[in-house]
Amino acid sequence: MKTMKLGQSNLQVPVIAVGCMRMKDLNKKDAEHLVQTALEDGANFFDHADVYGRGASEEIFADAIHMNDTVREKIILQSKCGIRKVENTFDFSKEHILESVDGILKRLKTDYLDVLLLHRPDALVEPEEVAEAFDKLYSSGKVRNFGVSNHNPMQIQLLQKSLNQPIVANQLQLSITHATMISSGIHVNMLDETAVNRDGSILDFCRLNDITIQPWSPFQYGFFEGVFLDNEKFPELNAKINEIAAKYEVTNTTIALSWILRHPAHMQPVTGTMNPERLKDCIKAADIYLTRQEWYDIYRAAGNILP
Repeated sequence: MKTMKLGQSNLQVPVIAVGCMRMKDLNKKDAEHLVQTALEDGANFFDHADVYGRGASEEIFADAIHMNDTVREKIILQSKCGIRKVENTFDFSKEHILESVDGILKRLKTDYLDVLLLHRPDALVEPEEVAEAFDKLYSSGKVRNFGVSNHNPMQIQLLQKSLNQPIVANQLQLSITHATMISSGIHVNMLDETAVNRDGSILDFCRLNDITIQPWSPFQYGFFEGVFLDNEKFPELNAKINEIAAKYEVTNTTIALSWILRHPAHMQPVTGTMNPERLKDCIKAADIYLTRQEWYDIYRAAGNILP
């Protein structure tokens, strides 16, 4: 698979990351099949979070990949922390970050993470405290790179002011039907709803600061309302995607993901499928380069308007 540099890190990563949120729903045999399929096609970047199945997804993954030192050298592991699911709070305190990482490492059966992301913004964050946690994790070798998820530019700048390590990634929701970070930039200075800047120009900010955007839910519309592919709610979009898929002799899944990869921000989308064949279709997107016309045709077919 094609690779890219992750932000300002020294990591060379696949252009598509394998999301492991739903791995908690797999038995060992199916989990092994999925992981092996990913590795065979060069998708060795695995995205986790401590809240996925309350840690179960990480445990199942470690067993499925038969984690040992030899295996660990061949893969890239990313996980996230900062959400306390039971208490229904966000927590970027030094104590919680350090405790969370220890739990993640234990469940993944590894000594280190290649990347740690702070999951969702904590309104009570103390940047200096985050910096202390990151310094300790970095100096101990437990975490080699750091990033965030669902953060806007000012929140990133506030953190970065105190951090000694660069923020290398920002995981954000993006799909053809959830493309506000793109649309607001097209509708600059327009008197319409699409012109509303909901995220502080996060797309341009990340490009300016060499922060890799990792789109999550690349096939979803709304907030986990469902997928838009083969959905009767999106007839024009599916017709256009299917037309282009036929041209390239790939599936609609491949084209939907290639639409994100076509953007010059060099984003690294995170898949969520636990279906090995669909994962293969996702991976094929790395080899498709849509034309400018095709990209805009898909964009408009989703109901996005050009001013």
